[in-house]
Amino acid sequence: MNKTTFRISQMDCSSEEQMIRMKLEGFDEVKQLIFDISNRKLEVYHTTDVEDIHQAIHELGLKDELKGTEEAELPIASDDEAQQRKILWWVLGINFTFFVVEMTTGWISNSMGLIADSLDMLADSIVYGLSLLVVGSTAIRKKKVAKASGYFQMALALIGFSEVLRRFFSDSETPLFRFMIIVSVFALLGNLVSLWLINKNQSKEAHMQASAIFTSNDIIVNGGVILAGSLVYFLNSKWPDLVIGGLVFAFVIQGAFRILKLSK
Repeated sequence: MNKTTFRISQMDCSSEEQMIRMKLEGFDEVKQLIFDISNRKLEVYHTTDVEDIHQAIHELGLKDELKGTEEAELPIASDDEAQQRKILWWVLGINFTFFVVEMTTGWISNSMGLIADSLDMLADSIVYGLSLLVVGSTAIRKKKVAKASGYFQMALALIGFSEVLRRFFSDSETPLFRFMIIVSVFALLGNLVSLWLINKNQSKEAHMQASAIFTSNDIIVNGGVILAGSLVYFLNSKWPDLVIGGLVFAFVIQGAFRILKLSK
């Protein structure tokens, strides 16, 4: 058994992990993949030469670098997979619940910040769902699900971004800051619970590390919406809400592009 180590400079979340897994799914010689997202490292355990594997990874355009190949024994699979999946289902449920809550209250309160944050929650839900719901499916089905999810997220984000622009150039109402702050505080608490569940598992596996990164980013976004709501109150202006909404929509669009890469 051979172990080849790659450095993947642009591998910073589970989207890139899924891209690599799908790309190498048809390689019978690949026996196991071990991801270290924090260090941008991938270890491939395989039985034949690495040239074809390296070429497949290189085609993804993630700035890969082959660090070396050595003989090694195949690692024993982790026995806590069921616990990890249970935690990810909880995190998925929390994210999707707050997507619905924030989208609804965002329209009621006229807050683009809440609407954008809801789509950020949806983006994470899609990534978790892709990892959990299509396990064991064919590569073709996985790519179809990724493509549909990516386009759906892209469409919602573009509609939201266009609404931000419309409100910038029109006399739209000032959002209800109380809704922004209260709902975002609850979303923040939900993400803190998610992060606690993930960290409690103490897993070093890539998908759990990526989930922690996603959730930490969500906490920052929640704080941004709370800050925007406070500024709306003190300035009696719609601009803080539109600025934070536009920034979050930009991140959601970037996430949609990453998901769409999975379908290629």
